[in-house]
Amino acid sequence: MAWWSRKRGLSSEPKKSVPKGVWQKCDACGESLLESDLNENLRVCPGCGHHHILSTAARIDLVTDDDSFVPADVGLESTDPLEFRVDGKKYRDSLRASAKKAGPADAYVSGTTEIDGHPVEIGFFVFEFMGGSMGSVVGEKITRQFERAIERRRPALVFSASGGARMQEGVLSLMQMAKTSAARARMREHRVPYISVLLHPTTGGVAASFAMLGDVIIAEPNALIGFAGPRVIEQTIRQQLPEGFQRSEFLLEHGMIDMIVERKDLKATLARTLTWFCGQNGA
Repeated sequence: MAWWSRKRGLSSEPKKSVPKGVWQKCDACGESLLESDLNENLRVCPGCGHHHILSTAARIDLVTDDDSFVPADVGLESTDPLEFRVDGKKYRDSLRASAKKAGPADAYVSGTTEIDGHPVEIGFFVFEFMGGSMGSVVGEKITRQFERAIERRRPALVFSASGGARMQEGVLSLMQMAKTSAARARMREHRVPYISVLLHPTTGGVAASFAMLGDVIIAEPNALIGFAGPRVIEQTIRQQLPEGFQRSEFLLEHGMIDMIVERKDLKATLARTLTWFCGQNGA
């Protein structure tokens, strides 16, 4: 092709588009990563170590023994007690759309499983479902999980990733903070261990209740953990917050959590912790 028929910096050949889902840009360092490579590395950036959000299904596979997870309370589904609408959209329609997108019927999946041979009652927030928000069903599932742990004398584990209480259920969602905290208190009375794992993000009413009440509190690196967001706090107190405020490393330094564990080491860390608890209980 003659030089005069070209525009500078452009090609006359049709541009080939990259199929969607092939590349992922790292949220921290900006590096372009192959989705397949990122998935193989547990969605942790190989360059900077940033932990991207992991799907609930992948996390269950990551921390539980093969074929040991048995779901519980699968029939519980949210209703629309307040007949809530926002911008003309009904809450019940949002629930149906979220269930179709995420898979589970609400923002929490719980059940019985084993971790390195240790039987436990376990639960996972489904961030894909309305940002992991806690409504009446989520609170009920967590409460039932804690009650099963007491009845069966098994440790309970909760993996939190949530934007907080679900505004579409108003005060009914806020009541779950007290309900789940009371169930956790009963676990303590019965000396049943509770391990809380904080993922990115863990905020609002979830952070202000059971998520911060574990016998052992573990967080993934650089997870956002707190009640109100940093920008809200800065606007309220009219002061600039310290660097890294409300991140896992800041909370560890100030004694709010017990340890930070990289995703690849999480199952082994949980197994060691469970072994220690079993030894303390004489099992």
